[in-house]
Amino acid sequence: MDLLFKTAEAADLPQIIRLLADDALGQGREDFQLPLPEAYISAFEKIDADPSQELIAVTNLEGDLVGTMQLSYIQYLTYQGGVRAQIEAVRIRREDRGKGFGKLMFQWAIELSKQKGAHLVQLTTDKKRPEAVKFYESLGFMPTHEGMKLHL
Repeated sequence: MDLLFKTAEAADLPQIIRLLADDALGQGREDFQLPLPEAYISAFEKIDADPSQELIAVTNLEGDLVGTMQLSYIQYLTYQGGVRAQIEAVRIRREDRGKGFGKLMFQWAIELSKQKGAHLVQLTTDKKRPEAVKFYESLGFMPTHEGMKLHL
């Protein structure tokens, strides 16, 4: 079960957007079509240029994209000027779900976050995904805060 982790490239973007759109929540908020809408290309360029952001493409040994995630490193004043890592947009290709790839991806992301000097790794998950909450708790994440959003 070997996986390769790399910083996503522009050529990976269509497959990444396809992954983001391939679930019940993503179908309602993503717009996967080819060619990709310009908004995705612009967002990718901004993420790629920002040293505090990492869009990760996860492939199998054959080079097929099997997963993706975005890591953000947030510098703040509390915790004596600490850095926290935020994990977002985790997706695994439908046919590869249940194979343990998610656990490997999180282990990799947590180790990278340590190397980047983060003292804390955080994530949010939609309350409509109770199976995701159980998975994150199995990895040691604890529901310590109540998240809130204001859509603009």
